[in-house]
Amino acid sequence: MSKALEGVRILDFTHVQSGPTCTQLLAWFGADVIKVERAGEGDATRAQLRDIPGVDSLYFTMLNHNKRSITLNAKHPAGKEVLETLIRDCDVLVENFAPGALDRMGFGWERIQELNPRMIVASVKGFGPGPYEHCKVYENVAQCTGGAASTTGFEDGPPVVTGAQIGDSGSGLHLALGIVTALYQRQVTGRGQRVLTAMQDAVLNLCRVKLRDQQRLERNGVMEEYPQYPEGTFGDAVPRAGNASGGGQPGWILKCKGWEDDPNAYIYFITQAAVWPAICKVIGREEWITDPDYATPRARLPRLMQVFATIEEWTREHTKFEVMDILNQYDIPCGPILSMKEIAEEPSLRATGTIVEVDHPERGPYLTVGNPIKLSDSPTEVRRSPLLGEHTEEVLGQLGYSSEQIAALRSVHAI
Repeated sequence: MSKALEGVRILDFTHVQSGPTCTQLLAWFGADVIKVERAGEGDATRAQLRDIPGVDSLYFTMLNHNKRSITLNAKHPAGKEVLETLIRDCDVLVENFAPGALDRMGFGWERIQELNPRMIVASVKGFGPGPYEHCKVYENVAQCTGGAASTTGFEDGPPVVTGAQIGDSGSGLHLALGIVTALYQRQVTGRGQRVLTAMQDAVLNLCRVKLRDQQRLERNGVMEEYPQYPEGTFGDAVPRAGNASGGGQPGWILKCKGWEDDPNAYIYFITQAAVWPAICKVIGREEWITDPDYATPRARLPRLMQVFATIEEWTREHTKFEVMDILNQYDIPCGPILSMKEIAEEPSLRATGTIVEVDHPERGPYLTVGNPIKLSDSPTEVRRSPLLGEHTEEVLGQLGYSSEQIAALRSVHAI
């Protein structure tokens, strides 16, 4: 069975997380991703957070599946010639260098267009055009500048970043969509184009409901679904919302049986209006069904924290999985707080390919995240990440280089 992106060749100049997330996704869909690395060093994450001395780290292996690795010294004239050949041969160049790095290498947009007018050049940067476009950005910086940190945490505490890599991996996912869109448009125009994802922009896109709330706050002065309503005061910016759902269905994280010893013995509980009578029956508060102080969503709003405290009295009598089993009988929305250990051991995630075990020639078997996007006609086979320069000779041979020419490139350290 053919792959969705079979025949598309990607020249991968990315490193660390944002860019490799993008190119790994394209590789999972069948694109031939050629990862270009410096000889002897390679992607910085090969050596970061190592758990086995001298072996590629999990950081690297989990972001570079299904790719081929070549080493190339683009500063050497012979290495530049190889890069020019690659640009002519490939469909997409993806990079997350510091701003201006490609231009300094002599491969700015105009030069790439001369070599291959059909080439799509895709970039992840920290910021878009503006006063900060030349600043260096990492995951948590993106979360802070994109609006996520200021709206995360509890109102009496500092801003908090999330464990989800919405800055790096979130930007990579956005960039992958941009690349596929540009490839689709190229079928009509025959031309390549530039694709840009700024990490600040990607985080803001994932925080759009908070921009919604900012405008609601400016209009009304309060936001009734936030836990500080009605006793608390609102400033002029969207505050931190604790565990509030951010939508029209109030939710909160509640303790379950065993919470004293298990930091993840909690469940997210949503008091959806449609199932309010069922909630009241389950927790033994049937009188709330008709009590005017609790019978309607509007009446419950100023009493939400009291409502959740009462529900928690019930959830603390059951494990999080017992709570989920009981609530699901009545279609009451909920979800247990799952630890990474629980997720790694969940059989259903293995069965769907969401968690995959991969064998590596140096580190042995390890767990990784599989493709979160499932296509019925293009199933994903997760293959191990490449060793540094593992495919240099193979790729150059496909470009028409003879074994003698490859040996000559090696002798001058161009590859």
